[in-house]
Amino acid sequence: MNEVILQAQNLTRHYQVSQGLFADKAVLKALDGVGFSLSTGKTLAVVGESGCGKSTLARLLTMIEEPTSGRLVIDGDDVIGASAATIRKLRPMVQIVFQDPYSSLNPRQKVGSILEEPLKINTSMSAAERRRAGQEMMAKVGLRPEHYGRYPHMFSGGQRQRIAIARALMLKPKIVILDEPVSALDVSIQAQVLNLLADLQDEFNLAYLFISHDLSVVRHVADEIMVMYLGHPVEFGFRQDIFSNPRHPYTRALLSSTPKADPTGSKERIKLSGELPSPLDPPSGCPFHPRCQKATDLCGTKLPEIEEITTGHQTACHHWRGL
Repeated sequence: MNEVILQAQNLTRHYQVSQGLFADKAVLKALDGVGFSLSTGKTLAVVGESGCGKSTLARLLTMIEEPTSGRLVIDGDDVIGASAATIRKLRPMVQIVFQDPYSSLNPRQKVGSILEEPLKINTSMSAAERRRAGQEMMAKVGLRPEHYGRYPHMFSGGQRQRIAIARALMLKPKIVILDEPVSALDVSIQAQVLNLLADLQDEFNLAYLFISHDLSVVRHVADEIMVMYLGHPVEFGFRQDIFSNPRHPYTRALLSSTPKADPTGSKERIKLSGELPSPLDPPSGCPFHPRCQKATDLCGTKLPEIEEITTGHQTACHHWRGL
């Protein structure tokens, strides 16, 4: 049974950035008004260009950083303003798998130590219990018993990512943040890792937040998709709605840049002009309007509100009806 395990409402994360010795500090709005929910057994994909706020969102959800404002509820507890004891209780519940399996594992530790470390820090298990749990998890991700005493440099990229996935699951989390988990892997290995993640999700009823810029991967793994641009969510919906009926110009541009297996199929081609604006100096109104072919004067002056298109499908665009 699927239950809502995480709710985010109007999350923001702003940073004070120094602009020089005598200049006032600027405000960098890395996240500005993000809201969604995560359910067990389901995958929400967050997509967008570099700089859109995906990794900042991951840091908030894993409680590495605290939101500037908004509401973040995990398993019934509000993270913002929570006591240190509550944060300690919640942290094991949310784990993360990083993009690069070559830098996310300690090269000085053997695989067994890497897997046992979360248990050593967070539980009172004996050494024998930790070893047994580590070996069991290693088998679940498709690694052999003899791998337990080896170092990370002795493994391929795909195997290292399997180790990282096993480490993330050692504390039996309910939520796993997958930060571009296959982008550093060969294409031939990507499908194997994605299939493993799907099997583990089914076995442990995990809620996944899948961060990616690759829509061809997202198409195969996501139940719902949130498209972000410059810290703002611009479209949200079920996978089939986003791919078959995108209602934001930015989503349409992302889809048009995704390679298709069928070279004879017709495809809308949208070329974005200009660069992603700086979050230190975001444009007025809709953040996408300087690069949007559909932009009008209204787009430059008023930030569009999130509107419901159909059940579960929302967008933040003044002109979505004309798309």
